Amino acid sequence: MPAPGTGQVAIVGMAAVLPAAADISSYWRNLVDGIDAITDVPPHRWDEEFYDPEQAHRPDRLYCRRGGFVDEHATFEPLRYGVMPASIAEIEPDQLISLEVAAAAIDDAGGADRLPAGDRVGVILGRGGILSPAQARYAQRVRMSSQVIQILKDLMPDLDQDRLDLVRRKFDERLGPHQPEGTIGLVPNLAASRVANRLDLRGPAYTLDAACASSLIAVDQGIAELVNGRLDAVLAGGVHHVHDISFWSVFSQLRALSRRGEIRPFDSGADGLLIGEGTGMVVLKRYADAQRDGDRVYAVIRGSGVSSDGRSASMFNPAVAGQVLAIRRAWAAAGLDPTAPDALGMLEAHGTGTPTGDAAELTTLAEVFGPYRGGPRPVIGSVKSMIGHTMPAAGIAGLIKAVLAVHRGVLLPTLHCETPRAEMAGTRFAPIPTARPWECDGPRRAGVNAFGFGGINAHLIVEQAPEQVGAAPAPAFAAGPAAGRPAPAPPGAAGAAVAVDEPDQVLWLAAAGPAGLAELLAADDPTVRRLGVERARGEQPADGTERARLGIVGPTDRLLAVARRAVARGWPGAVAGTSGSAPSRCSPAMGSSPSSSPDWRPSSLRVPPTWPVTSACRTGRGPPPTWAGTAPA
Repeated sequence: MPAPGTGQVAIVGMAAVLPAAADISSYWRNLVDGIDAITDVPPHRWDEEFYDPEQAHRPDRLYCRRGGFVDEHATFEPLRYGVMPASIAEIEPDQLISLEVAAAAIDDAGGADRLPAGDRVGVILGRGGILSPAQARYAQRVRMSSQVIQILKDLMPDLDQDRLDLVRRKFDERLGPHQPEGTIGLVPNLAASRVANRLDLRGPAYTLDAACASSLIAVDQGIAELVNGRLDAVLAGGVHHVHDISFWSVFSQLRALSRRGEIRPFDSGADGLLIGEGTGMVVLKRYADAQRDGDRVYAVIRGSGVSSDGRSASMFNPAVAGQVLAIRRAWAAAGLDPTAPDALGMLEAHGTGTPTGDAAELTTLAEVFGPYRGGPRPVIGSVKSMIGHTMPAAGIAGLIKAVLAVHRGVLLPTLHCETPRAEMAGTRFAPIPTARPWECDGPRRAGVNAFGFGGINAHLIVEQAPEQVGAAPAPAFAAGPAAGRPAPAPPGAAGAAVAVDEPDQVLWLAAAGPAGLAELLAADDPTVRRLGVERARGEQPADGTERARLGIVGPTDRLLAVARRAVARGWPGAVAGTSGSAPSRCSPAMGSSPSSSPDWRPSSLRVPPTWPVTSACRTGRGPPPTWAGTAPA
């Protein structure tokens, strides 16, 4: 079995914003704990009258209002990236979130200084060509206002021009403020181009639309750029934050949404999907280059395969033959036999929870990987059961899940698969209700599926980095919930929950006052990290004069920069701390407190001057939200 060589690609950085997950750390915790992130549609997204199951035959009425949303995590720092705050309302949310996630992925890969020269770095993002909220508002501003005026003229000819002008003005006010310079933000390709522009990446930067397979095909395109030597690093992934009511209407009219409000991949009682939103990206390099540069390698991509269904019974229904072709192409590219007993330990499936789609995928898996022949069953799962179907970003959400599982040595659960479909018995796979250690003799290996509407299919194979094979898994396992969190029990779950804890680096800084903290933070990043670690280890014991304290969990370059700004500007109420508790091991966070307690420890940070970038679809209720907090000077 060939080992990864110069033709294989390494994943050296990752980042995501997904339902109930502001970052990779929280996403990982949710995956391990089996968190169902599905909620009702947030109030500001729609007018309530859109939800009317009794009238769902109408295109302007829906029978489902459950989905996966990122409202509390979708924030943006405009001045950090040189974006004028006045233009934010006219820019598509996915462009701003993509920029934040791209920067976080680069941080996760070691920071911009570890990237190759900018002209050797590309950006390839899967993004759907769907009418978005900002585009819908602009179309209403340009076209619908004139139509409304004309209808009023026809129905009420006695209205004078002043009254008609008032109607037009009120109509425009309901759509929110308009900045002419912001209209350029409606161009869909800017989801990738804005990343390249603001981060000074001068390789190819473009979006592609392959429906639900978009983000895996973006990764496939990035692999080709690296293997062919045209680029030395690629940011690849997908983005989906299109929750305009017209998008939901399409799925409601198709009766593709779950009436019970649950997405149940491969369950015999599944009745449809739920729409989710999110953005995810990976940083790709040639494996040999990653070794040379001393990069942390999450996993290597052994093979990638893409296909279309060709002529089939219907271009709107999945075709097994097309899916089989994509998967076999990936395994042939990897030089691996998918029917071998140790071929893989995990399959992250497309798994939409639609009866037709799930049945076709299970039939595909039986044909490619063969039936069960004894021994441990590879685990099958679909993260859509937790976050919904993130459409063009679905593949990258599944890929990041699989890569984390391979890297940390954990097999992950799928929710709501209480009674698997009959087709599951013909495969070698089985779902699991709770996380468990991934034990195997060789390298951990997983497959990832993404099958797009219209018949486009993609499959990737990810494998444990060669230098990690044989090493102990990264996480530590313990029975029971992680500290401070109850262990959720998905339906059908049995046995104790598994808590996964991988210690973060923690920096603690203390000084007599804010000016002293600012002086400590004025040093370069390595010095700040050294001082913070020494204090965290107790090598610099506290004294009674240190009334200003700062804790940072997971001190990336970006978070240190945020800490410097927070301390320098003295944002009141921006940060909160607790006394006498260890720092949370969750997402990278900071805490600051004027407490004089010598055993104070940081807990959490809210950085206020950020922009909420989720869009609303409201009629007659005013514009979408504006600033959250005070605009920075």
